[in-house]
Amino acid sequence: MEKICRTKVVDILKRTDFGAIVHVQGWIRTHRSSKAVDFIALNDGSTIHNVQLVIDPLRFDAEQLKQLTTGACIGVKGKLVESEGSEQRSEIQAESIEIYGLCGNDYPMQKKGQSFEYMRQYAHLRLRTNTFGAVMRIRHHLSMAIHTYFHEHGFFYFHTPIITASDCEGAGEMFQITTQNLYDLKKDEHGKIKYDDDFFGKMTSLTVSGQLEGELGATALGAIYTFGPTFRAENSNTPRHLAEFWMIEPEVAFVDLPALMDLEEDFIKFCVRWALEHCNEDLKFLNKMIDKTLIERLQGILKDPFVRLSYTEGIKILEEAARQGHRFEFPISWGMDLASEHERYLVELYFKRPVIMTDYPKEIKAFYMKVNEDDKTVQGTDVLFPQIGEIIGGSVREENLEKLKAEIARRHIPMKDMWWYLDTRKYGTCPHGGFGLGFERLILFVTGMANIRDVIPFPRTPHNADF
Repeated sequence: MEKICRTKVVDILKRTDFGAIVHVQGWIRTHRSSKAVDFIALNDGSTIHNVQLVIDPLRFDAEQLKQLTTGACIGVKGKLVESEGSEQRSEIQAESIEIYGLCGNDYPMQKKGQSFEYMRQYAHLRLRTNTFGAVMRIRHHLSMAIHTYFHEHGFFYFHTPIITASDCEGAGEMFQITTQNLYDLKKDEHGKIKYDDDFFGKMTSLTVSGQLEGELGATALGAIYTFGPTFRAENSNTPRHLAEFWMIEPEVAFVDLPALMDLEEDFIKFCVRWALEHCNEDLKFLNKMIDKTLIERLQGILKDPFVRLSYTEGIKILEEAARQGHRFEFPISWGMDLASEHERYLVELYFKRPVIMTDYPKEIKAFYMKVNEDDKTVQGTDVLFPQIGEIIGGSVREENLEKLKAEIARRHIPMKDMWWYLDTRKYGTCPHGGFGLGFERLILFVTGMANIRDVIPFPRTPHNADF
Protein backbone atom coordinates (compact mmCIF):
# COMPACT_ATOMS: atom_id res chain seq x y z
CA MET A 1 0.00 0.00 0.00
CA GLU A 2 1.35 3.40 -0.96
CA LYS A 3 2.55 5.41 2.00
CA ILE A 4 0.81 8.76 2.43
CA CYS A 5 3.07 11.41 3.96
CA ARG A 6 1.81 13.78 6.57
CA THR A 7 0.62 17.22 5.43
CA LYS A 8 0.59 20.15 7.85
CA VAL A 9 -2.76 21.79 8.51
CA VAL A 10 -1.52 25.14 7.22
CA ASP A 11 -0.86 23.46 3.84
CA ILE A 12 -4.02 21.35 3.81
CA LEU A 13 -6.14 24.47 4.11
CA LYS A 14 -4.54 25.90 0.96
CA ARG A 15 -5.13 22.84 -1.20
CA THR A 16 -7.90 22.52 -3.78
CA ASP A 17 -7.08 19.11 -5.25
CA PHE A 18 -10.32 17.69 -3.90
CA GLY A 19 -10.55 13.93 -3.95
CA ALA A 20 -6.92 13.45 -2.93
CA ILE A 21 -6.14 11.13 -0.01
CA VAL A 22 -4.31 13.04 2.71
CA HIS A 23 -2.78 12.37 6.11
CA VAL A 24 -2.96 14.87 8.99
CA GLN A 25 -1.73 14.63 12.57
CA GLY A 26 -2.39 16.90 15.52
CA TRP A 27 -4.37 17.63 18.66
CA ILE A 28 -8.13 17.77 18.97
CA ARG A 29 -9.51 21.21 19.72
CA THR A 30 -13.21 20.22 19.74
CA HIS A 31 -15.32 17.12 19.04
CA ARG A 32 -19.02 17.44 18.27
CA SER A 33 -21.05 14.24 18.02
CA SER A 34 -24.44 13.30 16.62
CA LYS A 35 -26.08 10.13 15.33
CA ALA A 36 -25.50 11.12 11.72
CA VAL A 37 -22.02 12.66 11.78
CA ASP A 38 -19.12 13.68 14.04
CA PHE A 39 -17.01 16.80 13.53
CA ILE A 40 -13.51 17.11 14.92
CA ALA A 41 -11.46 20.33 14.77
CA LEU A 42 -7.80 19.34 14.51
CA ASN A 43 -4.81 21.64 14.98
CA ASP A 44 -1.11 20.86 14.67
CA GLY A 45 0.35 24.27 15.64
CA SER A 46 1.24 25.28 12.09
CA THR A 47 -1.61 27.82 11.87
CA ILE A 48 -4.26 29.51 13.98
CA HIS A 49 -6.90 27.68 11.94
CA ASN A 50 -8.13 24.11 12.48
CA VAL A 51 -8.94 21.58 9.79
CA GLN A 52 -12.37 20.00 10.11
CA LEU A 53 -12.56 16.22 10.10
CA VAL A 54 -15.90 14.75 9.06
CA ILE A 55 -16.48 11.32 10.58
CA ASP A 56 -19.24 8.85 9.73
CA PRO A 57 -19.93 7.21 13.14
CA LEU A 58 -21.18 4.03 11.43
CA ARG A 59 -17.68 3.41 10.00
CA PHE A 60 -15.86 3.62 13.35
CA ASP A 61 -16.06 1.92 16.73
CA ALA A 62 -18.33 3.92 19.04
CA GLU A 63 -16.03 3.43 22.05
CA GLN A 64 -13.06 4.69 20.07
CA LEU A 65 -14.93 7.84 19.05
CA LYS A 66 -15.84 8.53 22.69
CA GLN A 67 -12.13 8.61 23.51
CA LEU A 68 -11.48 11.44 21.03
CA THR A 69 -11.75 14.30 23.51
CA THR A 70 -10.22 17.78 23.57
CA GLY A 71 -6.44 17.53 23.83
CA ALA A 72 -6.12 13.99 22.46
CA CYS A 73 -3.46 13.47 19.78
CA ILE A 74 -4.47 11.58 16.64
CA GLY A 75 -3.54 10.91 13.04
CA VAL A 76 -6.21 10.77 10.36
CA LYS A 77 -6.16 9.62 6.75
CA GLY A 78 -9.02 10.56 4.50
CA LYS A 79 -10.33 12.28 1.41
CA LEU A 80 -9.86 16.01 0.93
CA VAL A 81 -13.23 17.49 -0.03
CA GLU A 82 -14.67 20.92 -0.57
CA SER A 83 -16.21 22.24 2.62
CA GLU A 84 -19.93 22.96 2.72
CA GLY A 85 -19.42 25.57 5.43
CA SER A 86 -18.28 29.15 4.91
CA GLU A 87 -15.51 29.07 7.50
CA GLN A 88 -12.98 27.20 5.35
CA ARG A 89 -12.44 25.99 1.81
CA SER A 90 -11.69 22.33 2.52
CA GLU A 91 -12.25 19.55 5.04
CA ILE A 92 -11.35 15.87 5.36
CA GLN A 93 -13.70 12.90 5.25
CA ALA A 94 -11.99 10.48 7.64
CA GLU A 95 -11.29 6.95 6.45
CA SER A 96 -8.96 5.81 9.25
CA ILE A 97 -8.01 7.16 12.68
CA GLU A 98 -4.89 6.38 14.70
CA ILE A 99 -4.78 7.42 18.36
CA TYR A 100 -1.34 8.52 19.63
CA GLY A 101 -2.28 9.88 23.03
CA LEU A 102 -5.58 10.11 24.89
CA CYS A 103 -6.45 13.07 27.08
CA GLY A 104 -8.50 12.79 30.28
CA ASN A 105 -11.17 15.18 31.47
CA ASP A 106 -8.67 16.70 33.92
CA TYR A 107 -6.79 18.32 31.01
CA PRO A 108 -6.25 21.92 32.26
CA MET A 109 -6.62 23.61 28.84
CA GLN A 110 -9.93 22.14 27.70
CA LYS A 111 -12.23 24.90 28.91
CA LYS A 112 -12.75 28.22 27.18
CA GLY A 113 -12.50 31.59 28.90
CA GLN A 114 -9.68 30.70 31.28
CA SER A 115 -7.70 33.65 32.61
CA PHE A 116 -4.09 34.23 31.60
CA GLU A 117 -3.14 34.06 35.27
CA TYR A 118 -4.67 30.58 35.48
CA MET A 119 -2.87 29.47 32.32
CA ARG A 120 0.52 30.61 33.68
CA GLN A 121 0.24 27.74 36.13
CA TYR A 122 0.29 25.42 33.12
CA ALA A 123 2.88 27.15 30.93
CA HIS A 124 3.87 23.72 29.59
CA LEU A 125 0.35 23.18 28.23
CA ARG A 126 -0.90 26.70 27.48
CA LEU A 127 1.16 26.67 24.27
CA ARG A 128 -1.56 24.45 22.75
CA THR A 129 -4.22 27.13 23.05
CA ASN A 130 -5.12 29.44 20.16
CA THR A 131 -3.82 32.57 21.87
CA PHE A 132 -0.43 31.21 22.87
CA GLY A 133 0.00 29.41 19.59
CA ALA A 134 -0.50 32.75 17.83
CA VAL A 135 1.91 34.56 20.16
CA MET A 136 4.64 31.94 19.74
CA ARG A 137 4.35 31.92 15.95
CA ILE A 138 4.64 35.73 15.97
CA ARG A 139 7.67 35.40 18.27
CA HIS A 140 9.28 33.13 15.69
CA HIS A 141 8.55 35.46 12.78
CA LEU A 142 9.89 38.48 14.65
CA SER A 143 13.09 36.53 15.35
CA MET A 144 13.41 35.93 11.62
CA ALA A 145 12.72 39.63 10.95
CA ILE A 146 15.56 40.66 13.27
CA HIS A 147 18.12 38.39 11.64
CA THR A 148 16.90 39.34 8.16
CA TYR A 149 17.10 43.08 8.82
CA PHE A 150 20.62 43.08 10.17
CA HIS A 151 21.93 40.60 7.62
CA GLU A 152 20.54 42.68 4.76
CA HIS A 153 22.07 45.85 6.26
CA GLY A 154 25.58 44.44 6.56
CA PHE A 155 25.63 43.65 10.29
CA PHE A 156 27.40 40.56 11.61
CA TYR A 157 25.69 38.31 14.17
CA PHE A 158 28.02 38.43 17.17
CA HIS A 159 27.85 36.04 20.13
CA THR A 160 28.64 37.68 23.47
CA PRO A 161 29.17 35.68 26.67
CA ILE A 162 26.31 34.76 28.98
CA ILE A 163 28.74 34.25 31.88
CA THR A 164 30.57 37.49 32.66
CA ALA A 165 32.64 39.25 35.30
CA SER A 166 31.42 42.71 34.23
CA ASP A 167 28.25 44.60 35.12
CA CYS A 168 27.28 46.69 32.10
CA GLU A 169 24.67 48.78 33.87
CA GLY A 170 26.54 49.17 37.16
CA ALA A 171 23.39 48.14 39.00
CA GLY A 172 24.76 45.10 40.80
CA GLU A 173 21.43 43.25 40.39
CA MET A 174 22.95 40.14 38.85
CA PHE A 175 22.59 36.39 39.30
CA GLN A 176 25.89 35.08 40.62
CA ILE A 177 27.42 31.82 39.40
CA THR A 178 29.45 29.47 41.52
CA THR A 179 30.49 25.83 41.74
CA GLN A 180 31.25 26.18 45.44
CA ASN A 181 29.25 24.49 48.16
CA LEU A 182 26.83 27.21 49.22
CA TYR A 183 26.60 25.69 52.70
CA ASP A 184 30.35 25.96 53.22
CA LEU A 185 31.63 29.07 51.41
CA LYS A 186 35.24 29.92 52.08
CA LYS A 187 35.82 33.46 53.36
CA ASP A 188 38.86 35.59 54.09
CA GLU A 189 39.67 37.38 57.36
CA HIS A 190 37.35 40.23 56.37
CA GLY A 191 34.39 37.92 55.82
CA LYS A 192 34.46 38.22 52.04
CA ILE A 193 33.95 35.14 49.90
CA LYS A 194 37.15 33.63 48.47
CA TYR A 195 36.84 32.58 44.84
CA ASP A 196 40.31 31.02 44.52
CA ASP A 197 38.87 27.50 44.32
CA ASP A 198 35.81 28.47 42.29
CA PHE A 199 35.52 27.46 38.64
CA PHE A 200 36.59 30.82 37.19
CA GLY A 201 38.70 31.94 40.14
CA LYS A 202 36.70 35.15 40.48
CA MET A 203 33.13 36.31 41.04
CA THR A 204 31.05 35.76 37.92
CA SER A 205 27.41 36.33 37.04
CA LEU A 206 24.84 35.90 34.30
CA THR A 207 25.03 38.84 31.91
CA VAL A 208 22.67 41.81 32.07
CA SER A 209 23.70 42.92 28.58
CA GLY A 210 26.05 42.02 25.75
CA GLN A 211 26.74 45.67 24.96
CA LEU A 212 30.27 46.05 26.32
CA GLU A 213 31.51 42.97 24.47
CA GLY A 214 29.43 44.08 21.47
CA GLU A 215 31.46 47.29 21.36
CA LEU A 216 34.58 45.18 20.89
CA GLY A 217 32.98 43.54 17.88
CA ALA A 218 31.85 46.85 16.36
CA THR A 219 35.33 48.33 16.65
CA ALA A 220 36.67 45.42 14.61
CA LEU A 221 33.86 44.38 12.26
CA GLY A 222 32.20 47.77 11.81
CA ALA A 223 28.61 46.74 12.58
CA ILE A 224 27.43 43.83 14.73
CA TYR A 225 24.30 42.75 16.54
CA THR A 226 23.68 40.41 19.43
CA PHE A 227 20.44 38.53 20.01
CA GLY A 228 20.38 36.36 23.09
CA PRO A 229 19.22 35.85 26.68
CA THR A 230 20.00 38.36 29.42
CA PHE A 231 19.30 38.27 33.14
CA ARG A 232 18.30 40.85 35.75
CA ALA A 233 17.96 39.96 39.43
CA GLU A 234 15.48 42.76 40.06
CA ASN A 235 12.70 41.94 42.50
CA SER A 236 10.15 43.50 40.13
CA ASN A 237 6.78 41.77 40.12
CA THR A 238 5.23 43.85 37.36
CA PRO A 239 3.59 43.11 33.97
CA ARG A 240 6.66 44.64 32.24
CA HIS A 241 9.60 42.87 33.91
CA LEU A 242 11.20 39.45 33.61
CA ALA A 243 14.29 38.02 35.30
CA GLU A 244 15.27 36.24 32.07
CA PHE A 245 14.55 37.85 28.73
CA TRP A 246 16.02 38.27 25.25
CA MET A 247 17.81 41.35 24.00
CA ILE A 248 18.70 42.65 20.56
CA GLU A 249 21.76 44.91 20.73
CA PRO A 250 23.28 46.32 17.54
CA GLU A 251 26.52 48.27 17.79
CA VAL A 252 27.92 50.40 14.94
CA ALA A 253 31.26 52.10 14.37
CA PHE A 254 31.37 55.64 12.93
CA VAL A 255 27.78 56.49 13.84
CA ASP A 256 26.49 59.79 15.24
CA LEU A 257 23.27 60.53 17.11
CA PRO A 258 21.04 61.36 14.07
CA ALA A 259 22.21 58.21 12.26
CA LEU A 260 21.60 56.12 15.38
CA MET A 261 18.03 57.43 15.63
CA ASP A 262 17.51 56.65 11.94
CA LEU A 263 18.64 53.08 12.58
CA GLU A 264 16.31 52.67 15.55
CA GLU A 265 13.28 53.90 13.63
CA ASP A 266 14.04 51.97 10.46
CA PHE A 267 14.65 48.74 12.35
CA ILE A 268 11.50 48.81 14.43
CA LYS A 269 9.34 49.76 11.45
CA PHE A 270 10.85 46.84 9.54
CA CYS A 271 9.85 44.47 12.35
CA VAL A 272 6.28 45.80 12.51
CA ARG A 273 5.93 45.64 8.72
CA TRP A 274 7.29 42.07 8.75
CA ALA A 275 4.70 41.04 11.35
CA LEU A 276 1.84 42.54 9.33
CA GLU A 277 3.02 40.73 6.20
CA HIS A 278 3.96 37.34 7.70
CA CYS A 279 1.59 36.96 10.68
CA ASN A 280 -1.63 38.22 9.16
CA GLU A 281 -3.92 35.41 10.32
CA ASP A 282 -2.52 35.33 13.86
CA LEU A 283 -2.80 39.12 14.14
CA LYS A 284 -6.41 39.00 12.95
CA PHE A 285 -7.16 36.48 15.69
CA LEU A 286 -5.45 38.58 18.38
CA ASN A 287 -7.16 41.71 17.05
CA LYS A 288 -10.51 39.97 17.51
CA MET A 289 -9.87 38.26 20.83
CA ILE A 290 -7.30 40.39 22.71
CA ASP A 291 -7.11 43.97 21.42
CA LYS A 292 -9.56 45.27 18.83
CA THR A 293 -7.28 48.20 17.95
CA LEU A 294 -4.16 46.07 17.46
CA ILE A 295 -3.83 46.02 13.67
CA GLU A 296 -4.81 49.68 13.38
CA ARG A 297 -2.12 50.59 15.93
CA LEU A 298 0.53 48.55 14.12
CA GLN A 299 -0.35 50.16 10.81
CA GLY A 300 -0.18 53.56 12.51
CA ILE A 301 3.46 52.97 13.46
CA LEU A 302 4.35 52.84 9.77
CA LYS A 303 2.46 55.96 8.68
CA ASP A 304 4.43 58.84 10.13
CA PRO A 305 8.04 59.53 11.13
CA PHE A 306 8.81 59.21 14.83
CA VAL A 307 8.96 62.46 16.79
CA ARG A 308 12.51 63.48 17.78
CA LEU A 309 12.39 65.24 21.11
CA SER A 310 15.03 66.36 23.59
CA TYR A 311 14.59 65.41 27.23
CA THR A 312 14.49 69.11 28.17
CA GLU A 313 11.64 69.82 25.73
CA GLY A 314 9.81 66.72 26.95
CA ILE A 315 10.03 67.90 30.57
CA LYS A 316 8.60 71.28 29.55
CA ILE A 317 5.61 69.57 27.90
CA LEU A 318 4.99 67.38 30.95
CA GLU A 319 5.29 70.30 33.40
CA GLU A 320 2.84 72.32 31.30
CA ALA A 321 0.43 69.35 31.25
CA ALA A 322 0.59 69.19 35.05
CA ARG A 323 -0.11 72.94 35.29
CA GLN A 324 -3.09 72.48 32.97
CA GLY A 325 -4.57 69.90 35.33
CA HIS A 326 -3.30 66.55 34.02
CA ARG A 327 -2.77 64.33 37.05
CA PHE A 328 0.46 62.32 37.18
CA GLU A 329 1.02 59.82 39.95
CA PHE A 330 4.69 60.82 40.08
CA PRO A 331 5.76 64.49 39.95
CA ILE A 332 8.18 65.46 37.20
CA SER A 333 11.01 67.97 37.00
CA TRP A 334 14.28 68.34 35.11
CA GLY A 335 16.84 65.80 36.25
CA MET A 336 14.36 63.04 37.10
CA ASP A 337 13.99 59.82 35.17
CA LEU A 338 10.68 59.57 33.34
CA ALA A 339 8.11 57.12 34.65
CA SER A 340 6.02 55.00 32.28
CA GLU A 341 3.05 57.36 32.73
CA HIS A 342 5.16 60.31 31.55
CA GLU A 343 6.43 58.42 28.50
CA ARG A 344 2.93 57.27 27.57
CA TYR A 345 1.50 60.79 27.97
CA LEU A 346 3.96 62.10 25.40
CA VAL A 347 3.32 59.23 22.99
CA GLU A 348 -0.39 58.54 23.39
CA LEU A 349 -1.90 61.91 24.30
CA TYR A 350 0.43 64.68 23.17
CA PHE A 351 2.12 63.53 19.95
CA LYS A 352 -0.05 60.45 19.24
CA ARG A 353 2.89 58.62 17.67
CA PRO A 354 6.22 57.15 18.79
CA VAL A 355 8.82 59.49 20.24
CA ILE A 356 12.61 59.23 20.22
CA MET A 357 13.82 61.17 23.26
CA THR A 358 17.42 62.32 23.41
CA ASP A 359 19.95 64.27 25.49
CA TYR A 360 19.14 63.01 28.97
CA PRO A 361 20.82 64.35 32.13
CA LYS A 362 24.08 62.47 32.55
CA GLU A 363 23.35 61.71 36.20
CA ILE A 364 20.49 59.35 35.31
CA LYS A 365 22.27 57.53 32.50
CA ALA A 366 25.09 54.99 32.23
CA PHE A 367 28.80 55.82 32.46
CA TYR A 368 29.60 54.96 28.84
CA MET A 369 27.32 57.55 27.20
CA LYS A 370 28.97 60.43 25.36
CA VAL A 371 28.62 63.72 27.26
CA ASN A 372 27.39 66.76 25.32
CA GLU A 373 29.24 70.07 25.28
CA ASP A 374 26.98 71.43 28.03
CA ASP A 375 28.52 68.84 30.40
CA LYS A 376 25.01 68.22 31.77
CA THR A 377 23.43 65.92 29.22
CA VAL A 378 24.47 62.83 27.29
CA GLN A 379 23.78 61.55 23.80
CA GLY A 380 21.39 58.91 25.03
CA THR A 381 18.29 57.98 23.08
CA ASP A 382 15.11 56.16 24.13
CA VAL A 383 12.33 55.13 21.78
CA LEU A 384 8.94 55.50 23.48
CA PHE A 385 5.95 53.51 22.24
CA PRO A 386 2.20 53.58 22.95
CA GLN A 387 1.07 51.17 25.69
CA ILE A 388 4.68 50.13 26.33
CA GLY A 389 6.66 53.23 27.19
CA GLU A 390 10.39 52.74 26.58
CA ILE A 391 10.98 49.99 24.05
CA ILE A 392 14.54 50.90 22.97
CA GLY A 393 17.40 52.43 24.93
CA GLY A 394 20.63 53.45 23.25
CA SER A 395 23.37 56.03 22.98
CA VAL A 396 26.48 57.25 21.27
CA ARG A 397 29.34 55.88 23.39
CA GLU A 398 32.16 57.96 24.83
CA GLU A 399 35.18 57.14 22.67
CA ASN A 400 37.73 59.36 24.46
CA LEU A 401 39.82 57.32 26.90
CA GLU A 402 40.54 60.09 29.40
CA LYS A 403 36.94 61.28 29.50
CA LEU A 404 35.69 57.73 30.00
CA LYS A 405 38.19 57.04 32.79
CA ALA A 406 37.25 60.29 34.50
CA GLU A 407 33.55 59.39 34.42
CA ILE A 408 34.26 55.92 35.78
CA ALA A 409 36.29 57.43 38.63
CA ARG A 410 33.63 60.07 39.34
CA ARG A 411 31.00 57.38 39.73
CA HIS A 412 33.26 55.13 41.80
CA ILE A 413 32.65 52.20 39.46
CA PRO A 414 35.00 49.26 40.15
CA MET A 415 36.70 48.70 36.80
CA LYS A 416 39.66 46.51 37.73
CA ASP A 417 38.35 43.71 35.50
CA MET A 418 37.42 46.08 32.66
CA TRP A 419 40.86 46.80 31.25
CA TRP A 420 39.84 45.08 28.01
CA TYR A 421 36.94 47.54 27.56
CA LEU A 422 39.20 50.54 28.03
CA ASP A 423 41.61 49.09 25.48
CA THR A 424 39.09 49.88 22.74
CA ARG A 425 39.67 53.57 23.57
CA LYS A 426 43.39 53.15 24.08
CA TYR A 427 44.16 51.45 20.77
CA GLY A 428 42.58 52.96 17.68
CA THR A 429 39.47 54.45 19.27
CA CYS A 430 36.57 55.43 17.01
CA PRO A 431 33.13 57.02 17.32
CA HIS A 432 30.48 54.34 17.83
CA GLY A 433 27.04 53.77 19.26
CA GLY A 434 24.20 51.32 19.55
CA PHE A 435 20.99 50.41 21.32
CA GLY A 436 19.21 47.64 23.14
CA LEU A 437 15.71 46.39 22.43
CA GLY A 438 13.96 44.04 24.83
CA PHE A 439 12.54 41.35 22.54
CA GLU A 440 9.58 40.58 24.82
CA ARG A 441 8.55 44.24 24.90
CA LEU A 442 8.50 44.25 21.12
CA ILE A 443 6.32 41.13 21.14
CA LEU A 444 4.04 42.75 23.75
CA PHE A 445 3.42 45.63 21.38
CA VAL A 446 2.98 43.52 18.26
CA THR A 447 0.59 41.02 19.88
CA GLY A 448 -1.44 43.38 22.05
CA MET A 449 -0.90 41.16 25.09
CA ALA A 450 -0.98 42.95 28.43
CA ASN A 451 1.57 40.99 30.48
CA ILE A 452 5.16 40.28 29.49
CA ARG A 453 4.89 36.85 31.13
CA ASP A 454 2.53 35.84 28.35
CA VAL A 455 4.89 36.46 25.42
CA ILE A 456 7.72 34.15 26.51
CA PRO A 457 7.19 30.38 26.74
CA PHE A 458 8.39 29.91 30.31
CA PRO A 459 8.61 33.17 32.29
CA ARG A 460 11.20 33.63 35.02
CA THR A 461 10.03 36.05 37.69
CA PRO A 462 10.51 36.43 41.46
CA HIS A 463 9.64 33.10 43.15
CA ASN A 464 8.80 31.52 39.81
CA ALA A 465 11.20 29.20 37.98
CA ASP A 466 8.89 26.33 37.09
CA PHE A 467 9.13 24.16 33.99
